Amino acid sequence: MSEGKVETSVKNGVATVQFMHPQSNSLPGVLLMNLAAEIEKAGNNKEAHVIVLKSEGEKTFCAGASFDELMSIADLATGKKFFSGFASVINAMRKTPKFVIARVQGKAVGGGVGLASAADYTLATEAASVKLSELNVGIGPFVVGPAVERKIGTSAFSSMSINAAEWMSAEWAREKGLYVNVYPTIVELDKAVDEIAIRLAQSNPEAMALLKQVFWKGTEDWDKLLIERAEMSGKLVLSEFTRNFISKFKQGVR
Repeated sequence: MSEGKVETSVKNGVATVQFMHPQSNSLPGVLLMNLAAEIEKAGNNKEAHVIVLKSEGEKTFCAGASFDELMSIADLATGKKFFSGFASVINAMRKTPKFVIARVQGKAVGGGVGLASAADYTLATEAASVKLSELNVGIGPFVVGPAVERKIGTSAFSSMSINAAEWMSAEWAREKGLYVNVYPTIVELDKAVDEIAIRLAQSNPEAMALLKQVFWKGTEDWDKLLIERAEMSGKLVLSEFTRNFISKFKQGVR
């Protein structure tokens, strides 16, 4: 439980992949690899026609990278391996032949924004503000960047990346195309997620798989690209700037 968990259930043609971590649904390496594996498994499950990605709790959808694990990185190989976990999840979402619906019930930071962006159809609550905080930490949103930029465009991605301390509202995210729609409450969000998931589960799987290929055309190099980006982040996380920032953050110093 200290490393979190990922659970998958399949009902009425809908595979629900749910992750949880006690630290605001942050993503340590083990959880990232499990999440990628479960998405790939759901994509190969003939009983599932659509995938819903969600997290536990009511406040934070995903707090991004685990600061505890970032602090433990001592060499480039370990850093590259950790950030490759984010690459694995994004690529699993990209390559699965099934549509991925993301249910974003609360705030998304860094890697959490990457997950929301890599989904094919993302719905959220009005509380689901977003932030790419990586530059504040001394890294940069390198691994999630391609997914975020593809979803919201270069201008909005640049703004989020540069203004790394500011939360962008859920309405802003909807206007930029990250969210399809936002809802006042989690109850209303869940109703909307269920409706679209059930409708897609009854659609032609072959047609959806072909549409997914069309939607993701031009991303065929991401297997290589995202690993290259992971190496960038792995190198930067070893910098004195980043080590000092994370240490101060852990001590409650801002």
